[in-house]
Amino acid sequence: MDKQTQIELEAAAFRRLQKHLMEDRTDAQNIDMMNLAGFCRNCLSRWYQEAANERGITMSKDEGRAAFYGMPFSEWKAKYQTEASPAAQQAFEKSHPKG
Repeated sequence: MDKQTQIELEAAAFRRLQKHLMEDRTDAQNIDMMNLAGFCRNCLSRWYQEAANERGITMSKDEGRAAFYGMPFSEWKAKYQTEASPAAQQAFEKSHPKG
């Protein structure tokens, strides 16, 4: 496989993951994703922002989140984010200690 085809396939897989998380699985909460997989939508949006910045494209955290979420983060939170359960919060604190 040539490099350009590989890049196109990786981009297609990313877009499919993004669509899946933004349209099909809005019920999957970021804290649950962090507890299970160690990353969430915010991580993906940050990686997107960092990739843009590495290429000389100025992108703020909010712009990166809007690019990934397809809307301002505050709008997504209002529509889909629920309060984390005490168990989810406790699991997060255990797996992601502040230090």
